Amino acid sequence: MEKKIGTISIVVLRREIVNDVNALLSNYAAIIQARQGIPLHEDALYVISLVVKSDADTINALTGKLGKLKGIKVKAILLKSIENE
Repeated sequence: MEKKIGTISIVVLRREIVNDVNALLSNYAAIIQARQGIPLHEDALYVISLVVKSDADTINALTGKLGKLKGIKVKAILLKSIENE
């Protein structure tokens, strides 16, 4: 399968869901190249940025599972391909 690289932005709107998010991300640790978490305490929000590398189906599976969690907003941006052109 063709490998892609991209970013996933996650906004956590409810603190009680953080453990579920972390458990899900742990299941996909093999495709996560980098992770940055930023707590925005004054807004009661948590922002997580991921750099991911995998096939589109796997990346889409992760974003789909994240999107099904209540209190989560998620958006992925994928490059066309990282194969040699």
